[in-house]
Amino acid sequence: MAKVLQIRRGTTAQNDNFTGMTGEITFDTDAKTLRVHDGQTLGGFALARADTVSGGGTTGDGDFDITDVPTEFWQQLFAQYCPAPFTVMTSQLLPIPVSGGTEYGFETSKNAMFVQTFLICQTPEAGYSIGEYVSAFGVGDCPAPMPNTFVDSIGLHVKLLTGGQAFWVSHKNTGAQTPITNERWRLLFRVYC
Repeated sequence: MAKVLQIRRGTTAQNDNFTGMTGEITFDTDAKTLRVHDGQTLGGFALARADTVSGGGTTGDGDFDITDVPTEFWQQLFAQYCPAPFTVMTSQLLPIPVSGGTEYGFETSKNAMFVQTFLICQTPEAGYSIGEYVSAFGVGDCPAPMPNTFVDSIGLHVKLLTGGQAFWVSHKNTGAQTPITNERWRLLFRVYC
């Protein structure tokens, strides 16, 4: 005999007045949708059905459109994961290191929440124009290298170790891994503290 899993279920009104355990799922028998619970929020969080979402399911072309996401969603997400106040700092344009790596110091005692690393095109190469920022790059066998960060008495340091390996970018038109000429590019760190 087959085993059946049945989850907690109820009407919309019943679901609205229920606080489920963290990770618990309930079924709304009126709306024909699921709700996910976090152990704190009354009613949980209703999941959208594909046929009720703009551009989804059978009502649209099936493509997701980021502009359909309400501004309030992004504000809440941003406040949760990037609490204010925070600072964005950008390094100077740095030469591509030939050996070892490169390090840049920021005058702050804050730790970095995250760091973006870019190559900035100085002379057209690999389909890119002067001034274009490229984050799809690698060093040797390492795609998307992540720099190390640390804070000392001088400030916040961002250090990208390369071991003397060659830099490459994903070609703008083909996406193919393409070696670059170091002199045609500059390195830039953007730090979020």
